[in-house]
Amino acid sequence: MISNDEQEHAFSALRGAYSTNRTSLLARMADSWRDMRGATRRLIRENPSEARLLFYVLMSDMIFFLSWSIKTIVAPTQVFKDTFRADSVQANLVIGSVLISALFLRTAVVYLFSGVLGVVLRLVGGKGSWKDTRTGIFWGSFVAAPFGLLMAIVTVLFSSLEGIIPFFGSSFVAQLPYWLALLPFVWLCSLGAAEAHGFKRSAPLFMGMTALTMIVWFGALVLQARGGY
Repeated sequence: MISNDEQEHAFSALRGAYSTNRTSLLARMADSWRDMRGATRRLIRENPSEARLLFYVLMSDMIFFLSWSIKTIVAPTQVFKDTFRADSVQANLVIGSVLISALFLRTAVVYLFSGVLGVVLRLVGGKGSWKDTRTGIFWGSFVAAPFGLLMAIVTVLFSSLEGIIPFFGSSFVAQLPYWLALLPFVWLCSLGAAEAHGFKRSAPLFMGMTALTMIVWFGALVLQARGGY
């Protein structure tokens, strides 16, 4: 009788590059884009060290910082400038300071979020440990980071075209890259967390995390408007 682990190892070559020793990080990311739940399951079985998980978070932090620097300072759209009054050197310095602070705080926030989410999922029947939750969330954050960078490039394109083609300067179109950058992050983290806790369906968790993201986003807009920044 062949065990499940032996079957997993025998067919791993047919489903992607999941070797624990010499598989490149890029190959693992590509595997995750095709099958996030399967990649998370195999990563959990590898029992990654805390240093390895921290590396994933820090790498996603750096890409997050780079993408938002492009979207808010290097080539912001006019809609962003009007919303956050980012049309002066002083405003850009303030935004830059906020981004730098976010870079250092984001790791702690991701750890805290993973802990809270793990507790909630355990209460509704989840079977994963806090480390399993961290593995799913941290890896999801990392593999979603390139999509945020891609949307930053799209923002640069919109910013360069809005003076020529008014369509790209409309509020709805200009805000699309900012919103679309969040979807892969929420979706991939939802898949990772659902797999970590043994849930067959990922949609409820995705919808819950999407709702939470929207609440936080609109809350930030309300505070910004009241503060007059």
